[in-house]
Amino acid sequence: MTGVPERLAAFVKALRDQGIPAGPAETVDAAAALEVLGLDDRSLVREGLAAALVRRGGQRAVFDAAFDLYFPAGIGAPERAREDRPSTLEELREELAAALADGDQQALSQLAGLAVDMLGQYGSASGPGGGFSAHQTLERLQPQTLIARVLAAVRGGGARGEFTDRLDRDEIRRRVEGFRGQVRTEARRRAAEVRGRERVAKHAIAPAPDRVDFLIASRNQLAELRRTIQPLSRKLATRLAARRRRMTRGQIDLRRTLRRSLSTGGVPLRPAYRHRRPGRPEIVLLCDLSGSVAGFANFTMLLVQALRDQFSKIRVFAFVDSTDEVTHLVTTGAADPEHLGARMLSEAALVRWDGHSDYGGSLRQFTANWLDAVGPRTSVLILGDARTNGGDPNLDAVREIKARARHVYWLNPERRSLWSTGDSAALEYAEVVEMHECRTVHQLGTLVTRLLPV
Repeated sequence: MTGVPERLAAFVKALRDQGIPAGPAETVDAAAALEVLGLDDRSLVREGLAAALVRRGGQRAVFDAAFDLYFPAGIGAPERAREDRPSTLEELREELAAALADGDQQALSQLAGLAVDMLGQYGSASGPGGGFSAHQTLERLQPQTLIARVLAAVRGGGARGEFTDRLDRDEIRRRVEGFRGQVRTEARRRAAEVRGRERVAKHAIAPAPDRVDFLIASRNQLAELRRTIQPLSRKLATRLAARRRRMTRGQIDLRRTLRRSLSTGGVPLRPAYRHRRPGRPEIVLLCDLSGSVAGFANFTMLLVQALRDQFSKIRVFAFVDSTDEVTHLVTTGAADPEHLGARMLSEAALVRWDGHSDYGGSLRQFTANWLDAVGPRTSVLILGDARTNGGDPNLDAVREIKARARHVYWLNPERRSLWSTGDSAALEYAEVVEMHECRTVHQLGTLVTRLLPV
């Protein structure tokens, strides 16, 4: 077990850097699991550490990627890379097709290591500028082009029904995607030996869904984020309800407290409180739906709509270079998470000229037509990157909204370091209203529970 405590501590630190909250207690549990399980069975070690360190859904993929770096299946080039290796790319593809047809996981694992060694190396593997690339390996190997060949091998020349054929094709695609994942794992392992585990863990492990940056999220990542809306809304609703219960307890009522204590001579003293009876607040969303900001705005709109029971009224307004109310499109049953933005752009009057953001004109239109939506019980959330394309930011309109509202918060999906670079007017708006960086679901959940009134 020499060196295992240090390796475990480094592994837990890498998990924390990736957003998995593994603290001292979880680390002690993981060490106890290792002491009981030993290191003979790697799959058993993986599951034992996962049971001790993973606490929430969506974290397992990050855990597995980090585990493969800090507890690798081997060191250096795989055995087949040193002997009995295919001489050409076509021979490697033939072996891969046969392994995919048989579903041989051991052979696929060996071929993944062999493919990275043959096709993924760039620069000098031992030099500072060298390493191994999964992207380069997969671009040269093209495993997705083997599906037809593998399907023919599975059929064995016999005819099959359409339904069976579809099942076979889906199974082969699943095997190909699994092989691609093995190639990525092997490339990270080999790169870590050259460039260091900490560096590779920081840059090569895909973050958990709640840590993905809205502005650079892929289509698949945005789809995964949309699937987290309902679980996240339930969690946030519980937190808001708990805050509301705490807030209903007001200040101590001294007269009632003294009267209550007379029967016991003041021992014990049971405080009586003046209970507050606050009404549920109102929420107004003002959302920029231009460009990449639209994904962030769509997610936030759906999240607030899922929290509708916590508020007495929700009204949603969207804009690009023109403003329109879209509350009726963000309703239970009618809101399609995947195509919500497209529906708003097609059914609402959001684009008047060239489709570029016009914050000044849109804010002017909102204050002229819908300022009555904002009142003393209203909290306004403005969602956007504050990039005005060189136009007038119209700070007076923001001041007018702030003067009528209970609270006004601006959630900006850009990094704080980019505020007021180029055509951004973020720092100008931040002088008028409270602006927060909100780039990930994790930040959004924290801000919603902290900022929204109860």
